[in-house]
Amino acid sequence: MRNDPAGIPLAEPLAYFLTWTTYGTWLPGDERGWVDRPGQFRSPNPQLRAAAQSLLTEEPCVLNPEQRHLVEETIAKHCALRGWHLHVVNCRTNHVHVVVSAGASPKVVRDQFKAWCTRHLKELQRRGDADPSQPVRVKWWTEGGSQRWLNDEASLAQAILYVRDYQ
Repeated sequence: MRNDPAGIPLAEPLAYFLTWTTYGTWLPGDERGWVDRPGQFRSPNPQLRAAAQSLLTEEPCVLNPEQRHLVEETIAKHCALRGWHLHVVNCRTNHVHVVVSAGASPKVVRDQFKAWCTRHLKELQRRGDADPSQPVRVKWWTEGGSQRWLNDEASLAQAILYVRDYQ
């Protein structure tokens, strides 16, 4: 919880630090470790990773530069439409980081970003040079993702710096 200038705790955070991964690129049991539930980091487990991989219904999703740009553009436009303040967005080949101030819950914000990005990625895939015999990807993202509340200026500045300069 953050405080107002008089030191009184406020109910709303300054911003959210949202992260989600692309489908199939960071599975339970992953050799890098993995998060079971928020705050519960787990060690690598090759058997669990193999079991999770066997359940994939599509190939893992690795975003190319055009797709990454589209994701960043879609998030920026959605923030403008909703009146949310986008501090920074960085789409990588296998995950997305967003720092945003919004008048909605972090889950709602993240889910809206994922839904709009999925819609635009599918449109790009349909109109691109893709082989028409290949199906349009169904799953672009993993379920859920990380949502951290940034409750003070120092945390906000640190998250922005991380997303902008260390990815």
